[in-house]
Amino acid sequence: MKKNTFLLAVLSLLLFVACQQIPKDQKAVLTRWDEAKAQQWSTENGWLRGSNFNPSTAINQLENWQAESFDTLTIDRELGWAEDIGMNVMRVYLHHLAWKVDPEGFKGRMNTYLDIAHRHGIKTIFVFFDDCWNPIYQAGTQPVPKPGVHNSGWVRDPGDLLFSDTTLITTLESYVKDVLTSFKDDKRIAMWDLYNEPGNSGYGNRSLPLLQNVFQWGREVNPSQPLSSAVWNLSLKELNKFQVENSDIITYHNYENPVSHQAAIDTLKRYNRPLLCSEYMARRNNSLFTNIMPLLKVNNIGAINWGLVDGKSNTKYAWDEPLADGSEPALWFHEIFHTNGTPYKQEEVDTIKSLTKIK
Repeated sequence: MKKNTFLLAVLSLLLFVACQQIPKDQKAVLTRWDEAKAQQWSTENGWLRGSNFNPSTAINQLENWQAESFDTLTIDRELGWAEDIGMNVMRVYLHHLAWKVDPEGFKGRMNTYLDIAHRHGIKTIFVFFDDCWNPIYQAGTQPVPKPGVHNSGWVRDPGDLLFSDTTLITTLESYVKDVLTSFKDDKRIAMWDLYNEPGNSGYGNRSLPLLQNVFQWGREVNPSQPLSSAVWNLSLKELNKFQVENSDIITYHNYENPVSHQAAIDTLKRYNRPLLCSEYMARRNNSLFTNIMPLLKVNNIGAINWGLVDGKSNTKYAWDEPLADGSEPALWFHEIFHTNGTPYKQEEVDTIKSLTKIK
């Protein structure tokens, strides 16, 4: 008993000494921002409002970021339309495969995108991982859209490959740390969204280890911008708990009517941190610019709808209501503009401009 007590005391002393030798700034890396720092970020950035952005000429993240299809002309034109209605932030998905094929070129294209967005007065939220839509992907030429099918070519990252390739986790760590390190002090970036809808596509808690890892990698890099991952499904309790307890800024998705959306806001306000809704606006669900965007503004919550311009992603069609003939849906599900820049509904654009003070 005495011997064990002595060994325990020695181990405790060694641990204490080791901790004292770690620089103070390094100790703080693995913890999330305190409430004061989060509120300061909110004050500095003001009311963020914008869209989830993929240029209309790209069917998915790979077509957006690969060198042969990176379309700066379309990006510049469409972000100009966003600027014209007073938007000041875009949420943009990355993909590790585009980085793996060409790390330096990929980061160069990210920088080019940021330059274009900055010229239009738009900050960026980059998204690393995603559990939505197609599980399989490959570099090179991407598939053509399936007529009338919502996000027919969108791909997960890393998708099912994570569960079959034991070496992939090393690649993903290198990817996240390389990108974060390269842009960790870039003021054109508002926030890092580490993982979109973890647990979607039936993954459930199988996504928890990667979610935990990506936050760990983010804290090790310790960027000047906040880290977050949006809660989106009340039934995913373990994932939700980890997300809200580790995000610097609380983000969430809600495609419901104003009553349901307000209930979500009331719940999330209890965490006493700035809030940002990184996905909303599904017309069929009565989640509209005319009833949700004013609600978000009055509550000082960032407002990022799904979709800016109709294009190859086909997100004007509803999730579960494909039109096999590719005909025009009676009611667009997402998107603000036609491909020629004219609004889908002038009333909506007028509402957006009135809220953003654009005449």
